[in-house]
Amino acid sequence: MVSSAVVREMSDVVVRVENLKKYFELHIGMFKFFGEPIYVKAVDGISFDIHRGEILGLVGESGCGKTTTGRLLTRLEDPTGGHIYFEGQDIAVHKGKELKDYRRKVQMIFQDPYESLNPRLTVMKTIMEPLIIHGIGDTYDERVELVIKALEDAELKPAEEYLERFPHELSGGQRQRVAIARALVLRPKFIVADEPVSMLDVSIRAGVMNLMLDLRDKYGIPFLFITHDIAVARYMSDRIAVMYLGKIVETAETDRVIFNPLHPYTRALISAVPVPDPDHKHGRVEIKGEIPSPINLPPGCRFWPRCPYFKKGLCDVKEPPLVEVTEGHYVACHFAEKFAEEEGVAEEKTVEAV
Repeated sequence: MVSSAVVREMSDVVVRVENLKKYFELHIGMFKFFGEPIYVKAVDGISFDIHRGEILGLVGESGCGKTTTGRLLTRLEDPTGGHIYFEGQDIAVHKGKELKDYRRKVQMIFQDPYESLNPRLTVMKTIMEPLIIHGIGDTYDERVELVIKALEDAELKPAEEYLERFPHELSGGQRQRVAIARALVLRPKFIVADEPVSMLDVSIRAGVMNLMLDLRDKYGIPFLFITHDIAVARYMSDRIAVMYLGKIVETAETDRVIFNPLHPYTRALISAVPVPDPDHKHGRVEIKGEIPSPINLPPGCRFWPRCPYFKKGLCDVKEPPLVEVTEGHYVACHFAEKFAEEEGVAEEKTVEAV
């Protein structure tokens, strides 16, 4: 488990997101010309901070808006509303040269390394391309040195053996390390990692995750680590934010989210994690049905159609705000305080028994 000491020692906010929204307009048949526009609310008013040297894990089911959030933070998508403050400046409104300068400081590691690398470019040209675009390095030899340094940081050694290889000549783990080297070569101040190990074999996932942790410790680079696997998020993250249908429903330090979840959706995610112990017994939190369509969102709390604690006349009418239930633990649920009280009683009984 990653210690949160880095967060306490380096508390500067690098990225601050306030009420961020991204709506995609749909054009369906005749509705393209008549009637009200239809929107997919991929990200619908989320707020969070990322501190220097911190890894924030963004967790949730497929389709909840995790990747769109990452693309918004790197400005690969333009926000519909809200603010993205990077080192105090609102980059949500940046264009032209300002946006190019920002993209030099912020990099993204994509899910599938084979698709994110140009198959016609060697490793040398792939990693050197960002240097050329941003005008870094006065000579070719200087750029080659920067490429070699980035490959060594990504633990591809000796780097010279990889310079003239093409993506198809590399293994999956090596391709992802090349993608990491491409992100590192510009010495970014913030990295978005979008499911960076989900396409890799289990045997090499740990190596890539440990590499990113080492880079965080070495350079103090904060990460937004996007994953659907809450076990991976626990290993990688200092804090976890749980996302559901475009909203953040719970966020706190990793241990609090894992061992004291206060939102029914988070409880269901954690209860579904397999435990490698045949004698271990834990209550399974059942959720029913499929995730609703982001086009036709349910009124009130978005989780109520699947929630085992649903209360008619409350959950389906009033949307719960994201509030601080205990110190540093934010939850969007009408029953969060009740769950917190129950967990507190359970902890007291455990202490008394010991």
